[in-house]
Amino acid sequence: MANAASGMAVHDDCKLRFLELKAKRNYRFVTFKIEDQQVIIDKIGGPDESYEDFTNSLPVDECRYAVFDFDFTTDENVQKSKIFFIAWCPDTSKVRMKMVYASSKDRFKRELDGIQFELQATDPSEMSLDIVKSRAI
Repeated sequence: MANAASGMAVHDDCKLRFLELKAKRNYRFVTFKIEDQQVIIDKIGGPDESYEDFTNSLPVDECRYAVFDFDFTTDENVQKSKIFFIAWCPDTSKVRMKMVYASSKDRFKRELDGIQFELQATDPSEMSLDIVKSRAI
């Protein structure tokens, strides 16, 4: 396990699943949570799952980190894919939880080599599909 500067460890499975998402495209998304002072995998979405499936998998009152493999077609009709890192910290989550996720985010993100875009969201409107599309294109 990698030891984060915030004192937070990152379980090896987190990096392994991210590499599988990035290289093999086995998953559409992976969500991560902090438990017992380490970042662990929360949920994994299969390659056929949608952005809506992903957003529905996030808890309404708890923070999460997530990576999402966003497929899109450019104006020139070219298929592309971008990997988003999303820091989900809803307003309804506990203050302490928000602080822990905020202080660990950059270190955890560095463990995941290949992130192309980052979003931070406190409610679903801040990570709508339109926002993701506008960042990717």
